[in-house]
Amino acid sequence: MGKHSHIEWTDHTFNPWWGCSKVSPACQHCYAETITVRFGGATWGARGQRRFFGPEHWREPIKWNLEAERQSRRFRVFCASMADVYEDRADLLSERQKLWKIIELTPSLDWLLLTKRPENAERLSPWGKHWPANVWLGTSVENQEWAEKRIPVISAIPAKIRFLSCEPLLGPLNLSNLIRGTAISWIITGGESGHGARPMKPDWVRDLRDYCSKMGIAFHFKQWGHWAPTSKSTAGRGVQFAINNDTFEMAGLGKGLSGRTIDGRTHDEFPVEYPLRAI
Repeated sequence: MGKHSHIEWTDHTFNPWWGCSKVSPACQHCYAETITVRFGGATWGARGQRRFFGPEHWREPIKWNLEAERQSRRFRVFCASMADVYEDRADLLSERQKLWKIIELTPSLDWLLLTKRPENAERLSPWGKHWPANVWLGTSVENQEWAEKRIPVISAIPAKIRFLSCEPLLGPLNLSNLIRGTAISWIITGGESGHGARPMKPDWVRDLRDYCSKMGIAFHFKQWGHWAPTSKSTAGRGVQFAINNDTFEMAGLGKGLSGRTIDGRTHDEFPVEYPLRAI
């Protein structure tokens, strides 16, 4: 985490704090909780302590912004991989205020604010109806139930770019009655990795890919995760799954071997970027 993130769809990752609490099925095998347990300094859950950082940590985005200006380019910054910016707690108020100031001081950085709490986003953000052009607001959508809860909320917030992270994708999604016009510019999807990973049926990914192609929405396929489609090379390693009255077979290869191609190609699309000085 930090500069040169390993996450495929961002350049850098910035965490204003560590720690969160679980709110939906996507949180079940939270990688951030696992990392927190390994390194300490924060605890999970509504009553858990959050880990905060000092001035040097908060200067990092300023350095990235200067570098972007020197290179006449933009950097995408994922905020936050180890927390949720819109978790509503009194002890996060001052840290969020620092974050808003940093965002406004770094116009050459596109800030990707991904939340599972979009219902808090407008109330806890300082921008009212005039969001900065370098703020991309995203929400997690892991299945149809949470798509129907979260997409209408994020669609009504006037961020310049709004996106969906369908990762881990835990079921098929029908977005045709949920997305209106240009409300959503980008859809990221991917499978779950790590201990206890749940499988993702290839047709769920294909349906999202084809929907994005039809609607002119940028599509980014991040990974298969632990479970990959079976093939000749994985003969004998397939496991049968039954989800939503759907039976399918996947091979447990692990994230490193499962890859990120579908039907022979990768999908690394991004929404249209704004000019260097977008604010």
